[in-house]
Amino acid sequence: MSHLTESKKPLLTRVRKIKGQAEALERVLEGAPDCTAVLQQIAAIRGAVNGLMTEVLNSHIREHLGANNLSPEQRATEVDEILSILKSYLK
Repeated sequence: MSHLTESKKPLLTRVRKIKGQAEALERVLEGAPDCTAVLQQIAAIRGAVNGLMTEVLNSHIREHLGANNLSPEQRATEVDEILSILKSYLK
């Protein structure tokens, strides 16, 4: 996935943000958790993960499925792989 190495810095920034949000959630849960704060933190983490998934998926689809040099069999394999990942992600 050479296209990811080109955009590695923004992806790492997103991952670090998610890590910080997860650590904040852990601190909230270790203290006297307020349900609203916990739910807000979970929603923020989910939004950040969804943003990361969208960015990587967008890049992957453009780079792999949009490639002009793919045979129909290769394209079908790429589609199957992406659909499998999406099914597991959306469970």
